[in-house]
Amino acid sequence: MPQDSCLVGLIGSGIGPSLSPALHEREADRQGLRYLYRLIDIDPLGIAPEQVGDLLRAARAVGYDGLNITHPCKQLVIPHLDELAPQAEALGAVNTVVFEDGRAVGHNTDVTGFAASFARGLPDAPLDRVVQLGAGGAGAAVAHAVLTLGCGHLTVVDALPERAAGLAAALNRHFGEGRASAGTPERAEEYLARADGLVHATPTGMAAHPGLPLPATLLRPSLWVAEVVYRPLDTELLRTARELGCATLDGGGMAVFQAADAFRLFTGREPDAARMLADIAELAAPAPARS
Repeated sequence: MPQDSCLVGLIGSGIGPSLSPALHEREADRQGLRYLYRLIDIDPLGIAPEQVGDLLRAARAVGYDGLNITHPCKQLVIPHLDELAPQAEALGAVNTVVFEDGRAVGHNTDVTGFAASFARGLPDAPLDRVVQLGAGGAGAAVAHAVLTLGCGHLTVVDALPERAAGLAAALNRHFGEGRASAGTPERAEEYLARADGLVHATPTGMAAHPGLPLPATLLRPSLWVAEVVYRPLDTELLRTARELGCATLDGGGMAVFQAADAFRLFTGREPDAARMLADIAELAAPAPARS
């Protein structure tokens, strides 16, 4: 049932720059909903990631309606929950917890967020063979989304071979043998030569990690490129790909649609994703230079 007020928060490390509070609260304001979104950063609090269960219990006790969960607590929170939604169970990671009827239920809106963004932004993109750079937390969610969208085969490339292998094995268990394989950065040229598209899910391109995640010479006009980074929205990878004639998808859509799905779970209300996309374009825009 839709609520008239809502208290939620985000638990994670180094989350000061997060746009989640603004995204949620702006949409709530437009709907006439009293909504408070608090950041619960474990770093200044001196709390270890393994203590996420204590934070969960405290939030529940003081009346929070739900929590978003981010790095490094997405897996650590699972033992402290009463129930997992199917998507979160399949992924083994939770980014949204809803307190309802005395129970803490874990969801994962990263998967649905990327899938919705891709379907909107690259609706006709071929998905026979896709290469993904990055097998971390965001990478795992995006990989599940890509295969859910109908990708024939996904090659997961990561600087840590064991991480790529672990994700590929998990994907094959869930989607069927042969749907995914692990790759190494040294063979990226070989993988991309046969691929329809590239998904980028590493921190490279963020404000603190500028640059390209791979040589620009590996891109070609017939390759679509999807980005997970959303600060900045226009990464060097996307600019380079566009200049070569590639179809591209920025990371803002995933950030918005995962937030919209979490908003719906917290409030029982339907968010307006189009308005939220306009919000993130404004919120993620670079600050104007001072004269």
